Amino acid sequence: MSDVKICGIKDQESLNTAIIAGARYIGFVFYPDSPRYIEPTEAKILSELTPKSARRIGLFVDPSNKQLEKISGIVPLDMIQLHGNETPSRVQEIKMLIKKPVIKALRIATKYDLENYEDYEAVADWLLFDSKSKASSQPGGTGQSFKWSILKDKTFSKPWMLSGGLTYENVTDALSILNPKVIDVSSGVESKKGVKDLDKIKNFINKVKSNG
Repeated sequence: MSDVKICGIKDQESLNTAIIAGARYIGFVFYPDSPRYIEPTEAKILSELTPKSARRIGLFVDPSNKQLEKISGIVPLDMIQLHGNETPSRVQEIKMLIKKPVIKALRIATKYDLENYEDYEAVADWLLFDSKSKASSQPGGTGQSFKWSILKDKTFSKPWMLSGGLTYENVTDALSILNPKVIDVSSGVESKKGVKDLDKIKNFINKVKSNG
């Protein structure tokens, strides 16, 4: 059965709902242009309230060393997620700098977007496959999915997460094709951009569990 990551958590009620429903990964977004951005001081409080049963993930987009060091010095994090245009060598640098497991997000639109995934697989601890959108400048959380069949029959040496436009309505279809270690959702459990819906969080997690 796939675990669930709820990304873009910004308040205690959403955090508690996700944890009680069974989320094993909690994501805090430190990309200022995102509607899900959270101030590090606020993320610190939520991170400290997160039980050990869940992993706390900090999402960054093309971060500087200064940003990484500052935020990781404030917020207790278990993993770092890189969701920008970081090169494999940059992923390696960040991993050595922060000394935490690194997830590298790869944006997918066609099979050709997978051509260089091995270069990232060699340096990252996890891979995350998200949708590539021409209609949005946002690196993630666009609510759009990609053709899951692109990943069908692919094998990876590292654990991986599936993201991109997943909702209560379509996650069963995704899981009928793929078997990711983690299902990652953000916009699919929101009432509007950046605002989590408690019922959607519970229903989404329960739907993933029912497909175990």
